Amino acid sequence: MNIIEAIKERRSIRSYDGNGLSDVEITMLNNAIAEAYSPFRGEVKIELLRFGLKGDYKPSTYGVIKGATDYFLICYAADEDSVLAAGFMFEQVVLNAWMAGLGTCWIGGTFKGSTFERNLSLPDNVKLKAVSPVGTPGSTRLLERVTHFVMGSQNRKPFDTLFFEGDFNHPLSPDSRFGEALAMLRLAPSSTNSQPWRALVAGDTVHFYYLPKSYLSLLDCGIGLCHFSETERFNGQKGDFFIASDYPAPPKGWLYLRSYR
Repeated sequence: MNIIEAIKERRSIRSYDGNGLSDVEITMLNNAIAEAYSPFRGEVKIELLRFGLKGDYKPSTYGVIKGATDYFLICYAADEDSVLAAGFMFEQVVLNAWMAGLGTCWIGGTFKGSTFERNLSLPDNVKLKAVSPVGTPGSTRLLERVTHFVMGSQNRKPFDTLFFEGDFNHPLSPDSRFGEALAMLRLAPSSTNSQPWRALVAGDTVHFYYLPKSYLSLLDCGIGLCHFSETERFNGQKGDFFIASDYPAPPKGWLYLRSYR
């Protein structure tokens, strides 16, 4: 399986087989954490720990997590670079896990005083902001299928409502130079399937924007930009993210994020 296939096939897993990760899997995942990179500055710490939680874990709107014993802890500072970097870096780990036959599920929230937080030693400005179970997927339960439906994980906004060319009145063609990379961005997971990302292609440059729909929107954008970047790399394209000094003014409510050339 290559990275494009992993992006297309990946889904959130909430049911696991109850067996902990093997030593080989733990080593592979820790290597993936060590190798994860980000084009953004910021402070990010990702750890893989075994908890052996008893019973079901019920993280509010994310459904019920069953059978997971191992969890990733995703910690980062509150500045924009750190939030983007956290999404960008951990999604690389998620895709590596999927290619190895392991499932994950992004869970953002507040973990102060939780079992997860008690296992961490962090600088004052770095907080635990997301966790993810990881393991071999178990059999799909009815509840999980219902959760996928309710969360809208199979419902994506149309390509031509998210990505534009030249100005915001002209939808981008999926066959354009950046079409595949943006199509893979469109498949990125986001909190409550909010899909906050938008993009405008201007020649050899892509300007990224987002609609701030929740406190997790920036993290979601980091995940999406990871999909975009990994697709570019897979196709042998070399580009850089940067903050443009002059970018096209977006529609009301959209915030500028970064540009890529």
